[in-house]
Amino acid sequence: MKHAASALRLAITGGTGFVGNRTIEHALEAGHHVTALTRRDQPSRDGVTWIVGALDDSRALDRLVANADAVIHVAGVVNADRAGFIAGNIEGTRAIIDAAARAGVKRFTHVSSLAAREPSLSTYGWSKAEAEKIVEASTLDWTILRPAAVYGPGDMEMRDLFRAAKLGIALLPPPGIMSAVAVDDLARLLVATAERNQPRTLYEVDDGTSWTHAEFARAIGVAVGQRVMPLHLPRALMMIGARLDLMIRGDKAKLTPDRVGYLTHPDWTAAADRHVPAELWSPKIDLHEGLAETARWYRAHGLL
Repeated sequence: MKHAASALRLAITGGTGFVGNRTIEHALEAGHHVTALTRRDQPSRDGVTWIVGALDDSRALDRLVANADAVIHVAGVVNADRAGFIAGNIEGTRAIIDAAARAGVKRFTHVSSLAAREPSLSTYGWSKAEAEKIVEASTLDWTILRPAAVYGPGDMEMRDLFRAAKLGIALLPPPGIMSAVAVDDLARLLVATAERNQPRTLYEVDDGTSWTHAEFARAIGVAVGQRVMPLHLPRALMMIGARLDLMIRGDKAKLTPDRVGYLTHPDWTAAADRHVPAELWSPKIDLHEGLAETARWYRAHGLL
């Protein structure tokens, strides 16, 4: 373990999820102690105190943030109906903000989404925008991060893209541009924001490169060793596909009518005037290397 100049106690929500898990790893590597929220019992681990509970459990949240130097709020809902988005993203954020305020914790990092930039496009984006307003109205020393598409080993949201690429196809939204960030780069940034006092600010986060949807699909094809043919679908056809996905996979569907709303937006790249300053963080993982590592993880776990 690499010890930090000053070890901190970090309270983390969403610690058992894709981004939260990697954030815990980077926090431990930096020498910090982690208190993490979990819905069910977890194996004991050096440096981690698990708090069983959820965002609607104020007593669990009070235990989570007790004696914390900073809170990293990763937990959120990406696939739900309107009530689920309100409960998970809006009221969940309000609850952890209130708990931090009760405990006197000042430093607060909130994981939002680029989707919050266009709240009219999807209920998900609207709920993330509303959560940002709650953070901004608080008395805490907050940092809001809006990541672009997050990928990496352990991710299950992009698995369908990799599996389709293995078949040589990529069903894409209408032409547009996008960017991405590797989960380990994002996790490093989350820990960095918790370590430093800084002005209240909102950053949009990607790896500094932009891609057309077709270029990104071809890059996934390279990662899985297959030449890919990108096929752009009109919005109406994507909506039909989303309804079919819901019929077939139910609440495990990856393409939903709500997601079609923001997937068809023409520009999901981080705004230049909201980039993270280099003295705080810079990405280290090249997209091609990161996608290749992700493909290897899928293969190793029988998911490709």
